[in-house]
Amino acid sequence: MSFRITAEKWKDEAIRLRRHIHQNPELGHQEFETAKLVAQFLTEAGLEVQTGVGGTGVVGLLKGGRVGRTIGIRADMDALPIEEKTGLPYASTREGVMHACGHDVHTAILLGTAAALSEHRDELRGTVKFIFQPAEEVRGGATDLIEAGVLQSPELDAIIALHVWPDLPAGKIGLRKGAMLAAADAFDIRVTGKGGHAAYPHRTIDPVIIAAQIITALQTVVSRNLSPLDSSVISITKLQSNSNAYNVIAGEVQLRGTIRTHNPETREAVPVYMKRLIETIAEGFGGQAEFDYYRGGSPVINDDHVVDVIEHAAESVIGKDSVVYLKEPSMGAEDFGAYLEYVPGAIFRLGTVAEGDARSQLPLHSDSIIFDEQAIVTGISVLGETAIHYLNQSSDDESRIALGVAAGKEERGNANG
Repeated sequence: MSFRITAEKWKDEAIRLRRHIHQNPELGHQEFETAKLVAQFLTEAGLEVQTGVGGTGVVGLLKGGRVGRTIGIRADMDALPIEEKTGLPYASTREGVMHACGHDVHTAILLGTAAALSEHRDELRGTVKFIFQPAEEVRGGATDLIEAGVLQSPELDAIIALHVWPDLPAGKIGLRKGAMLAAADAFDIRVTGKGGHAAYPHRTIDPVIIAAQIITALQTVVSRNLSPLDSSVISITKLQSNSNAYNVIAGEVQLRGTIRTHNPETREAVPVYMKRLIETIAEGFGGQAEFDYYRGGSPVINDDHVVDVIEHAAESVIGKDSVVYLKEPSMGAEDFGAYLEYVPGAIFRLGTVAEGDARSQLPLHSDSIIFDEQAIVTGISVLGETAIHYLNQSSDDESRIALGVAAGKEERGNANG
């Protein structure tokens, strides 16, 4: 029997849960009510439940009828500080907080997957660990859970996840081997000069001019220090001086921004290039500059074999035509990469575009974005079937999957999603 039949049984309940979570969003590290809902549902589904993991995290354990490996499936629970403008009947009731990144959908899908898989527990050879993570949108979510031992007891052999995607129709998923999402690092730059009257700029050391030169020059870090084939982005997102008057040249300017990279070696090199350039420019104009770099989430590098398993499982429940191979990685970030530093795994894109509704094609984090709830069954089906395939496959099955994928790699690589 196809796992999709079981997934369909949980569709209405998963949609109900999603709408409740959407209506009652909670910011990172504050997912208290969401965590209670998750824990209660998992308990009623017959899973072993652990709460308070890494703060507000919840973990559910489903042990199969036979001893085997352990696969983790992760969903994030936190919302964003955005005022919702969708006009949905189940729109957020909390002022200035919205599920604009689809984490409500992720949580509902994983709850549905847990309930659906629990009906097949006797058939499973191994264990499924359902990980409900707080604070993906802010620092600490994944790393707090890892430090709390979420990858242990039992130790994970693989981990998977999904993320809604407003560039694919509902009913389809997007896969990619290797680099999937970027590392997201941040930085502050403090430029100091000598303030004074705007009528006498020659008596000052203008930090605004220095900052302008730094902003322009930083773009050469990518264009002149890195290979054109090595994707990286440096974006300045804040520029602010301490002058509050039209006729006062500031004494200090602050810059802030983000660095996105896929290659770990490039990630290490970029801040070195930046620091040298920033300090040299400031000194050349007679000023000073301080550069502070903050290491953020790791890049998401999908494991080839886990992607093969997801592909094989997805084709069996949603059809080969609904599995799209993505040509390019995203410069967006996801703290799922932290798990992949310890455990092989993969994240895939879940199409959520609703036919005829342009709001479903808005960018993630938009205050008006909506997600086609038909995608929920797709998500449950693929996550559940992947867990079944991964746990129940023998070494012979693994070889067969790998050979089958290799044979069709060239043709599939030309697919355009």
